[in-house]
Amino acid sequence: MTMRYYIALFIVLGMLNGFAQEKTKATQDLQLKETLYSKYRKEVLAFSKKDYDALFFEFMQKQNDGKINLTKEQYYTYTIKIAIYAEKLGLLYKDQKSEAQKTKQEWFARNYQDYLQK
Repeated sequence: MTMRYYIALFIVLGMLNGFAQEKTKATQDLQLKETLYSKYRKEVLAFSKKDYDALFFEFMQKQNDGKINLTKEQYYTYTIKIAIYAEKLGLLYKDQKSEAQKTKQEWFARNYQDYLQK
């Protein structure tokens, strides 16, 4: 076999390995998000607007502070709590249910790796 064949095979195997690692990370992140969702859902559904505003403000401050680096669990705890509050708004205001669901999905879909690359 030629050297080109081996190089092409090496590249393909490297790409497959990278894809498998990314998929594993995504699965682990999804499991963490679902765990946090289950853990905090009841608590956040009881939040007042004042509680939510304090949570959101704290998250924005920490996220934008270059001196603070949130851990994966801290980052997802904030984003999942915000997603749950969006869900709460959809339950309270039926006419805004689809918008609230969209907002919930956007916050749930946030990625820790994207946060680290800011």
